[in-house]
Amino acid sequence: MIPVIKAHAYGNDFLYVEERDALERDRVALSRMLCERRTGIGADGLILYRRTPDGAVMRLLNADGSHAEVSGNGVRGLAAVLVDVLGFASSDGAVRIETDAGVKTLALVGRDGCRPVFRAAMGQPTAVRERTLDVAGEALGVVTLGVGNPQCVRLESPLSEARLHRLGPALERHAAFPEGTNVELAAVEAPDLVRILIWERGVGPTRASGTGACAAAVAAAAHGGAGRDVRVISPGGTQRVEWREEGLFLTGWAEIVLRGEWTAKS
Repeated sequence: MIPVIKAHAYGNDFLYVEERDALERDRVALSRMLCERRTGIGADGLILYRRTPDGAVMRLLNADGSHAEVSGNGVRGLAAVLVDVLGFASSDGAVRIETDAGVKTLALVGRDGCRPVFRAAMGQPTAVRERTLDVAGEALGVVTLGVGNPQCVRLESPLSEARLHRLGPALERHAAFPEGTNVELAAVEAPDLVRILIWERGVGPTRASGTGACAAAVAAAAHGGAGRDVRVISPGGTQRVEWREEGLFLTGWAEIVLRGEWTAKS
């Protein structure tokens, strides 16, 4: 039996398993089994973690078993697990999560009901550029960048689920992105308001994405007329992204929804 905790942030859900409890398992197969929504528990990804004096070290696998460098919502969910389930506390109030995209430092800034709200330092965006790609039979202007993981943002309005399902998989696996990319369709509705739809690499459409919100905010500020402190609305809810000299900051809540044990023998 494998102890599992499930948490979500705005509908972007993850399963959390301590590394020591998965040592005997094929991690790719475990991710696929646990994240399957009919025969497993169901989630967008599996996060294996090891506790440290400052917080934790994490490794993220998508629902299809592929590796991902970081997830803003996944990091926040792990901080919620540490604080609300495992009783973590630090002298300066910060939770430090080591990811494959570097250390993310989160500050607990309040509560939304029983849900902890964290402000996470996500680092600097990298390689922000406009490009035109041939996608699904059209020449598509996009903004590509890195926010710890690869991102491709299409600024357009109005947003369309049909467009997301047509462009999302085509961009995710486009030859311009040999390791794949996350995709956002983003509409700037006001200088402080950006609305997005998300196609997550290795997952498909998701209700929210922390790094996707960061990427859309950067693209909207750099090329869409938005400011550098914006609310980013996805189907799952609204997160705040600040793009400051010292980097990106992502604020939102996370919620613990399940503690249990995976008992399947396969």
